[in-house]
Formats: sequence, C-alpha cells, structure tokens
Amino acid sequence: MTRTLISHAQLRRGRGRVIYWTLLTVVVVGFTLVFLGPLYWMVTGALKSGQEIAQTPPTLFPRDPQPQNYVDAWTQLDLAKLLFNTFYYAAGAVLFQLVFDTAAAYALSKLRPAFGNVILGAMLATLMIPAMVLIVPQYQTVIDLPVLDLSLIDSPFAIWLPMVANAFNIFLLKRFFDSIPEEIMAAAFVDGATPLRTLWSIILPMSRPILGVVSIFAVTAVWKDFLWPLLVMPHPETRTISVGIYAFAAGTPQNVVVAASVIAALPTVVIFLIFQRNIMSGLTAGSLKG
Repeated sequence: MTRTLISHAQLRRGRGRVIYWTLLTVVVVGFTLVFLGPLYWMVTGALKSGQEIAQTPPTLFPRDPQPQNYVDAWTQLDLAKLLFNTFYYAAGAVLFQLVFDTAAAYALSKLRPAFGNVILGAMLATLMIPAMVLIVPQYQTVIDLPVLDLSLIDSPFAIWLPMVANAFNIFLLKRFFDSIPEEIMAAAFVDGATPLRTLWSIILPMSRPILGVVSIFAVTAVWKDFLWPLLVMPHPETRTISVGIYAFAAGTPQNVVVAASVIAALPTVVIFLIFQRNIMSGLTAGSLKG
C-alpha cells in the first residue's frame, strides 16, 4: 500500500477533499504563472508599439496589435542568417558530444580502465567550478591553440571543442550504460564481437532515449549561450542568434527586439514540446537496475 502525507480516509472526507484540491490548484496555478508569465509578457510585448511597450504602468494586453513587428525583426536583424549559424553550431555540438562523450562513458562503464573511478571523480569535480572561472583559460586556449599554434576565433571549433568535455552528459551516459546487463556484453564477446562492434550494434541501439537527452541538452546549451559566442564569434557573419540580437539592439526599436527574442525562443520551445516525453524517459532510464 502506498503511504502518503495525507491518508486516503482524510481525502475522502468533505473538509480534507476541499483542502487538498484547493492547495493543489493554488500550487499548479502559481507555478504555471511563474513559468509561463515571462513567455506571455514577451509574446504580447512583441505585438505592442514602441510607445506602449515603454509606458509605465505596462498594459496587460496590446491595445493595437502589430504583427508587422515580427516581419521587421526578421528582415532588420537578418534572423535567417543568425538562425542558420546557431543551428549549424548546435548540430556540430551534438555530433561531437555523441561521439566523444559516448566513447568516454562506454569506456568508464563497460571497459573499466585502470583508475576509471578516479578519472570519473575528477571529471565530476569540474562541475563544482563556476563557468565564469573557466572563461579566461578557455579563451587563451582558443586564441592560441597549444602545439598547433592556431587561432580558433570565428571558427565553429571554438564552440564545438569546449562543449565536448561535458562531465554531466558523460555521467548520464555512464549511468545508463551501467544499467545494461553484463550478460549482453558477455554474449557479444562470445560471438566474437569487438568492444567497438558491441558499442555500435548493441549498446547504441538500446541507448536511444539517453542519446536523445544528450542531444537536446547540447542544442539548448548552444542556443542559450551568450558570453562565450560573444567572445569567440566577433564577426557579424559568424554570430549566434543571442549575440546577433544583442548587437542590433542598440539601434533597433524595443518592440522589434522583443519580437526577435520571441522568434529566437521558438525553436527550443518547439523541440521541448515535441520531445518532452523522450526527455523524461531518458533522464529516468538507468536509474533502476534489474
């Protein structure tokens, strides 16, 4: 029998039922307003005139909706180019993370090299380091790549390579690989499969949920990042969507900038709505063994 904070007998009573549904409604509505409120404010703000969006107190609904703001944002800020750049960087980040992070997690989980736990612990310890602390050494590495003496400024590798070393994704992948029974690995080895063949033919097809989660994390990380692309992508032709909107914001009406922000946020929102079930199943996959 499932034990809860409030017993089933109390919930069946008139007063207990009213209190329960009242609290549940208040919590659900409160969290909905907190999370959807900024999105609503951004979408409606993009439909207001420049004078209305700047007035105090603000209006809850646009008095005279102006859908033309979205057209102006698309043309004036060259959003097509910025979106293409961001999609390109996101696709590369997904490819690099799936290849290298999957290989690292597979080695730590199934091949079990010497000092594997120490290596994993050291990687997880990097999660405790604030991201801002790493900006300076990463930037120094990018402007003068060691050994090769190359500058990666305005190169997509300046975004792709730092994202490869993602300890959190490696941990997620390793946890999932740990849940795959060892009998499957043993059977593959008996049939003569090499570790690489086992990874490609057996492990990866079983790991589609967690691979989808890692891919979505990689896309959203590139999409929302601002400071790092601002430093390593200074040229207008290589900017990401967030940096491009920031660069044009100074000479562009505020309502047009808000409309551009709505367009920039749409792809990630759509991706989440489409793949939310896959995200939750991938995060919980591997949490229980047996």
